[in-house]
Amino acid sequence: MPNIRIIEPDKIIKAVARLCISANIHIGDDICEALHAAKANETSDLPRSVLDMLTKNAEIAKSENLPACQDTGMAVVFVSIGTKVHVGGNLTNAINEGVRRGYREGFFRNSVVLDPINRVNTGDNTPAVVHYDFVPGNQIKITVAPKGFGSENMGGIRMLNPSDGINGVEDFVIETVKNADANPCPPIIVGVGVGGTMEKAALISKQSLLREVGSEHPDLFWREVEWRLHSRINELNIGAAGFGGATTALAVHIATFPTHIAGLPVAVTVGCHATRHKTVII
Repeated sequence: MPNIRIIEPDKIIKAVARLCISANIHIGDDICEALHAAKANETSDLPRSVLDMLTKNAEIAKSENLPACQDTGMAVVFVSIGTKVHVGGNLTNAINEGVRRGYREGFFRNSVVLDPINRVNTGDNTPAVVHYDFVPGNQIKITVAPKGFGSENMGGIRMLNPSDGINGVEDFVIETVKNADANPCPPIIVGVGVGGTMEKAALISKQSLLREVGSEHPDLFWREVEWRLHSRINELNIGAAGFGGATTALAVHIATFPTHIAGLPVAVTVGCHATRHKTVII
């Protein structure tokens, strides 16, 4: 095939395994910086001591090559595939083998059950939840985002009416965070998806958690909504680990997508204080 780059499955397997280990051990620099800033901004002793423990925990995990949290999550994998790339085998199988090896080599907890009701553990943290996207080029971009369910359980979706407008969107986000309280290990990162269909809103809300903490939305309107929501969430006084204080959320990230004239889907995905994810381009 002319101009088509061939990538062997073993390369995918090894890359995914490394990402699983790195994501669970190395908390992002942007998040660590946000935790340090929150600690410096905190005036109450108890939440400040919790933030101090969280930053030290991240440092110890990195220096000792240990998972930052005992819940090493269900592997969520985002894959952007160049249209001039061919994988010489089954890509999904390669990704799952990478997860299997990464969780075994990292000595991470296996948290996946084969059936949601019968609850028999698969024993290797597979299958992963894999999302594919096709883009121009001859590379593959893979992001592994382990998702613990202390935070995952706190997300939600609501099919609003168009007449509910931006106030309805914001009120649903605040309601979701308020109901979550201390369960998702705050300070949290809040991903919001607005538009599309029910499943699209949920997907883009989760993808928005991958944005760098401290980055700004490119659209002024939505940037201001993010600022407003961030302020309102921090006024809830849930605080670090639920002990109150100035910082309940490190950031609010909004993603949008065109939608139907009769709908206004809104989804909220809550990320814990670690919100783990690592990326590689092959």
